[in-house]
Amino acid sequence: MMISPETLRELLDYNPETGDLIWRERPLEMFKTERDWNAWNARNAGKKAFTATISRGYKHGTIFKNGVYAHRAAWVIHHGRWPVHNIDHINGDPSDNRIDNLRDVNQHENMRNASIPKHNKSGVIGVHWSKASNKWTAQITSGGRRIHLGVFDSKEDAISARKDAEVKCGYSPNHGREPVSVID
Repeated sequence: MMISPETLRELLDYNPETGDLIWRERPLEMFKTERDWNAWNARNAGKKAFTATISRGYKHGTIFKNGVYAHRAAWVIHHGRWPVHNIDHINGDPSDNRIDNLRDVNQHENMRNASIPKHNKSGVIGVHWSKASNKWTAQITSGGRRIHLGVFDSKEDAISARKDAEVKCGYSPNHGREPVSVID
């Protein structure tokens, strides 16, 4: 069940400048007993919400037994609607939920703002050493197709070809940055 934007706005306040979500005081009619109502508000009202962090660094929480990511809740509260696609953290920090750092983009666009994978050995996405040719190769994905950019004697030339292709294909300047370290 998807929680309505109205319900999220009733339950949470959102600060677009800090990215914080704060629990609002809940009305008595949301609880079975007055004791439960008092206990919930004493424990939660006015405090930060969605402070749990999953391994990839995204903040999340639960509302009425439904898991919700903080960045999606922030988007809904700010814009009054659920995102159409993925919410991309522009700066690559999955815990930074300031509205200026969030954008609703399709998966293709989201991947143009990816950090470098941990298993990458060359230091640049799309550049790798080919044992078969004993040279550096460069490639890029655009329009759903993998494009071979060439085989190069030097790593620098392969990186240059990849970076030029990123600009031509409209990749984010943040693409290929070091991943934000996640503290568990």
